[in-house]
Amino acid sequence: MEKDYIVDLQQVSIFQEDTPVLTDVSLQIQKGEFVYLIGKVGSGKTTLIKAINAELRPSKGRAVVAGYQLATIKDKDIAFLRRQLGVVFQDFKLLTDRTVYENLQFVLKATGWKNKEECHRQIMAVLDKVELKRKAEKLPYQLSGGEQQRVTIARALLNNPQLIIADEPTGHLDSETSDDIMKVLLDINRHEGPAIIMATHNVGLMKKYPARTFKCENGAVIALNSDTEIDFDEL
Repeated sequence: MEKDYIVDLQQVSIFQEDTPVLTDVSLQIQKGEFVYLIGKVGSGKTTLIKAINAELRPSKGRAVVAGYQLATIKDKDIAFLRRQLGVVFQDFKLLTDRTVYENLQFVLKATGWKNKEECHRQIMAVLDKVELKRKAEKLPYQLSGGEQQRVTIARALLNNPQLIIADEPTGHLDSETSDDIMKVLLDINRHEGPAIIMATHNVGLMKKYPARTFKCENGAVIALNSDTEIDFDEL
């Protein structure tokens, strides 16, 4: 039986300003899967994320994300692809002058939601998933770092994505809060169904919550076996 992939890259090369960053990359992630993405700074993690998000086009190979061929995707279809993707940033990227509710409302309006009742239901539903319904009227500065990251996770869920890209989601958080955020992501993955790619340097979380891991190194993306010894000192 053929597997159902949300990300399917076959012998893909990605350039930035005529410079090859990743070469001959083959990577497959099944729908509903949780994977880690690791590698040193400058190893190509961000480039790979940008390629999956259609910010960079592959110059060679076959790249399919959420059913879209990235090499030939039309500009007008990129917005539809990105609605299938949710992104969780390290530095939150919240609108500081708007409440939690208004931050989420802004995204829904920007992605074509028009019915106010449907918007309200969806906002409250995603806030419930991250246990922040009572903080809907708070401004970002009134929240802890962990709560702000929960808002970004809620924001990523708004359009019911097939894939969430969590780019160093615990990078600015202490160990206890990082663990809480990890539990939120894993719970969403298990119960809501989106695949999750988590780029991270957090050794403690990887050891505590093992999952399939891809490593960016020397212009390649290597799928590590479950019995592969990861040199955490290199991360």
